[in-house]
Amino acid sequence: MNFVEELRWRGMLHNIMPGTEELLDKEKVTAYVGFDPTADSLHIGHLCGIMILRHFQRHGHKPLALIGGATGMIGDPSGKSTERNLLDEDTLRHNQESIKKQLAKFLDFDSDLPNKAELVNNYDWIKDFTFLDFARTVGKHITVNYMMAKESVQKRLNGEARDGLSFTEFTYQLLQGYDFLYLYEHKNCKLQMGGSDQWGNITTGAELIRRTNGGEVFALTCPLITKADGTKFGKTEGGNVWLDPRYTSPYKFYQFWLNVSDEDAARYIKVFTSLGLEEIESLIAKHAEAPHMRLLQKRLAEEVTVMVHSRQDYETAVEASNILFGNATSEALKKLDEDTLLAVFEGVPMFEVSRDELAGGVKAVDLLVEKAAVFPSKGEMRKLVQGGGVSLNKEKLASFDQMITSADLLNGKYLIVQKGKKNYYLVIAK
Repeated sequence: MNFVEELRWRGMLHNIMPGTEELLDKEKVTAYVGFDPTADSLHIGHLCGIMILRHFQRHGHKPLALIGGATGMIGDPSGKSTERNLLDEDTLRHNQESIKKQLAKFLDFDSDLPNKAELVNNYDWIKDFTFLDFARTVGKHITVNYMMAKESVQKRLNGEARDGLSFTEFTYQLLQGYDFLYLYEHKNCKLQMGGSDQWGNITTGAELIRRTNGGEVFALTCPLITKADGTKFGKTEGGNVWLDPRYTSPYKFYQFWLNVSDEDAARYIKVFTSLGLEEIESLIAKHAEAPHMRLLQKRLAEEVTVMVHSRQDYETAVEASNILFGNATSEALKKLDEDTLLAVFEGVPMFEVSRDELAGGVKAVDLLVEKAAVFPSKGEMRKLVQGGGVSLNKEKLASFDQMITSADLLNGKYLIVQKGKKNYYLVIAK
């Protein structure tokens, strides 16, 4: 199976320029995908492009990951309704280093192999490019009529943008086109890949190369990934699902994949993992026999969490999930770091109590009825404790007047109260 065939069965091929597959079968090719450096982390919206580069390298070709330092200072009109904020050079360099660390989990940058990955930043070749140079080298080869015909430009001009389309953004396709020309001339890069919304920009680059030196280059794009209901993939109520654990904890990351629908899981496991065709077909068949077991979602969540974070982070996330939905022990609860603990119990009712009151010890009944209104009355709490229905930090309360002290606090700050099987409460000592 060649690279293009692999993308096809995985559902990762949208547009492909004629001759691309033949080129890839004939020789080892250098190709690039561009990444926007407006943040110091990539998010799961970038994962399809990253996986394309990963498959590309595994098929023996050479991947270039291009950080759009220069183009990121302008903003791409494709699929956008507003202009981006402009970034300074220090911020761009910081973002570039952070992104490279993330990409290194997917691509081999460090081996001695001829197809080792490289990171390039278009700011390096555009920063000293004068306006006159740009007009002579690029501008004179592409007509305004050609640029106006692009779908991304038409959408912005036809009222999708509040303020129209600035000249700066209008020139974006020429800047991206110059990237392709530069990499063709300096890195022998003959193929550009990206999301389907980039097709217009990519073909502008191919046209620029053809018009400037007669070179023949190629292009392919992957579809924009959506959910089964047609809504945008990768967004939650809290915003993007980031690859950096500072912005999206491994637990929340794992939960995102665990909670996708059956239909989405069957598509995503092809796009976002390196599992082979036979294994995936077997998983889909087993899942169909017992959908309630959520085998697809569990395997998808495992593969992506291990790839983006680590095996340890995955195991911690599974343990954390079991705290709410399984028979986890108090030991598992005590092992959670503060961020994961708060992520697990996000959305449960919270109460604040004074740390000073806990220092000398307080009866559970006083704490959970008067100071934190977990129970409406002492009588109800006594009845539930006697029936074994109340737990503190995953250990059953022996008696309703059991003494609670600051030594019981998790991370020196939290108490987890469980009433019955499913009702949790978070008590915070301040």
